[in-house]
Amino acid sequence: MSVAVAASPGLTTQRHEPLRVMVVDDSAVIRGLISRWIEAEADMTVAASIRTGLDAVNQVERVAPDVVVLDIEMPDMDGISALPLLLAKKRDLIIIMASTLTLRNAEISLKALSLGASDYIPKPESTREIAAADIFKRDLIEKIRHLGARVRRPATVPSPSLSPAGQPLQASPARTLSPPVVPPVPSKVTTRPFSPAAPRVLLIGSSTGGPQALMTLIAGIGSVIDRYPVLITQHMPPTFTTILAEHLARTSGRPAHEAIDGEAVKPGQIYLAPGGRHMRVARSGGNPVIALADGPQINFCKPAVDPLFSSAIDVWQNGILAVILTGMGSDGCGGSKEIVAAGGNVIAQDEATSVVWGMPGAVAHAGVCAAILPLDQIAPKLVRLFSGVRG
Repeated sequence: MSVAVAASPGLTTQRHEPLRVMVVDDSAVIRGLISRWIEAEADMTVAASIRTGLDAVNQVERVAPDVVVLDIEMPDMDGISALPLLLAKKRDLIIIMASTLTLRNAEISLKALSLGASDYIPKPESTREIAAADIFKRDLIEKIRHLGARVRRPATVPSPSLSPAGQPLQASPARTLSPPVVPPVPSKVTTRPFSPAAPRVLLIGSSTGGPQALMTLIAGIGSVIDRYPVLITQHMPPTFTTILAEHLARTSGRPAHEAIDGEAVKPGQIYLAPGGRHMRVARSGGNPVIALADGPQINFCKPAVDPLFSSAIDVWQNGILAVILTGMGSDGCGGSKEIVAAGGNVIAQDEATSVVWGMPGAVAHAGVCAAILPLDQIAPKLVRLFSGVRG
């Protein structure tokens, strides 16, 4: 069957005003660093650089930002207190929480997502760590661009000459034009019939918007978890995955933990790839076990979804049911193709309910999905499929 999809906002040929970004952090060094990165991009600009959450709340209506990068720990008013007040004044505001990698900040960041923040980003412990700062810069700019695409406003001045990314070719030379973030997409995507093979394991891949989506999904598949193993790769740093696993356990009422290298994979358990390590599966004595690896990033991610999906084929062959939830990029697409080629099935979250339709959009456009569903329809579908109902 064919499913209609909206045109990608990143590929429109219409000129857009730069995204207006408010940077809120009590560190002048961090504010200056982030502001320079933003001003180096053609499609975004710093609308304001602010020291406290209270100042941000007082100025948000005047500044009218599209995106706010919001620190957690600040004087006068911290980020988690400012968050609902900012959203109350501007309901469509995109807020990205920024924090250092501590258990407390990880917990606060996940709470912020439940209060309406769009995403989070871990700050490096020290800006002198060049590698860490480079990763922070890349991830932050990508998040601002992808999340901000939802609130882009067409400029009033037409632009007859556009770059392939839909940005003016005459942009300031001091700024860099980024390449298209997604390939051209057709107006429709085609789904394939469900494989008749009975699923024996559930694999889930997610990224931006994933924690909220995972909570919704996991809450509705208790009967599946009880009878089959569930393995999840969520793009997340260390410490954050520790907290996420605890939230998944509370939400599902079933055991959930960061996977441990060499442990057996059993029904009734939720295994979460630990931040900073790729999770694969292998066989030991004929039984499936977890295999963690500390190799380089894959698809700019660590953990990545593709290693889990690809390795699972040797263990469960055609008995794999994989789900791709909201997220940036295309991680999971390669592994999904392999799963389908081996006789398994793939379901993707639809565009309307995804925070970013990157990962699910990639598998949808690759033609490997047996279904493309709104988030609230995925759990009931999984329950039926694992109960033996085909298609």
